[in-house]
Amino acid sequence: QVQLVESGGGSVQAGGSLRLSCAASGYTYSDNCMAWFRQAPGKEREGVAAIYSRSGNPYYADSVKGRFTISQDNAKNTVYLQMNSLKPEDTAMYYCAADRAKAWWLALRPSEYNYWGQGTQVTVSS
Repeated sequence: QVQLVESGGGSVQAGGSLRLSCAASGYTYSDNCMAWFRQAPGKEREGVAAIYSRSGNPYYADSVKGRFTISQDNAKNTVYLQMNSLKPEDTAMYYCAADRAKAWWLALRPSEYNYWGQGTQVTVSS
């Protein structure tokens, strides 16, 4: 059974940084895609960043390019999201997701993922 467990959320002031972690277990795909999504109250879930386990290639939403960095430690089956220069509009519940590797233009679509974590809250105050 696949399990994804996020950690690292919290409250920071604008301009601050946070690092999210997602530990995966029970995952058997040799090449997978892991991603971070976020959902603010009243808004749809949106893709933030994704990374392919085999190539390590990352993909980012335009809204976070240059501020967020996704990385992975395959030995630990863990994916990280380093978030710098945080803005109040980054406030949301952040979710980790995983599935088989897919075409890069699908990597930030929530509907492409079957496995999800429980989420971790990120709150950025102005």
